[in-house]
Amino acid sequence: MRTLRIAAAVEAASLVILLINVFTIHAEPITSLGGPTHGSAYLVAIAMTWAIPAAAETSARWLALIPGIGAMLALRRLGAEPAGNAPGAL
Repeated sequence: MRTLRIAAAVEAASLVILLINVFTIHAEPITSLGGPTHGSAYLVAIAMTWAIPAAAETSARWLALIPGIGAMLALRRLGAEPAGNAPGAL
């Protein structure tokens, strides 16, 4: 589940960076680095979601296929909370 949380964060952050780049300066190095990073995080998120047995009981597996925010939606459907937001955490 930790890997899925990391992949979801990287996927969302890289998408934001790519979109900002496209609508502002459109720097080639950002595109060259951000594109493969986003794609890899997307594929890892899909693989991790499909590897979780609890995801079969919900629609989390199908939500993970949505580019950009799918992994975050899948995490929400699975009820996973970030480590800092866990009940009882200080």
